Amino acid sequence: VQLQASGGGLVQAGDSLRLSCTVSGGTFSSYALGWFRQAPGLEREFVARISWLGPTYYADSVKGRFTISRDNAKSTVYLQMNSLKYEDTAVYYCAAVDRITMNWNVVGGYDYWGQGTLVTVSS
Repeated sequence: VQLQASGGGLVQAGDSLRLSCTVSGGTFSSYALGWFRQAPGLEREFVARISWLGPTYYADSVKGRFTISRDNAKSTVYLQMNSLKYEDTAVYYCAAVDRITMNWNVVGGYDYWGQGTLVTVSS
């Protein structure tokens, strides 16, 4: 299973950005998919998740600003980020898991990871 994230870049505070992550291998519709991020010097943290049935979950820090969605026909998961803040600056990683787990908001709850895409928000 391979995940390829893209869409990062340099934006100003208040701008929007959409990240994409294409998954190859396995059965995409059976994956729960997540986005995590890691800022310099900090641990990787949960951002959002969408299950194979569609329910979504968000970190409190991004709730109301970020939206996760999936397109099973394109084997792609998206993260729409609006009203970006300086503190959203990080490398963003997509992740996938095809087993049932209660650890949906921690790194250990996912088995497959993309390479990361850098989002830089200038203040």
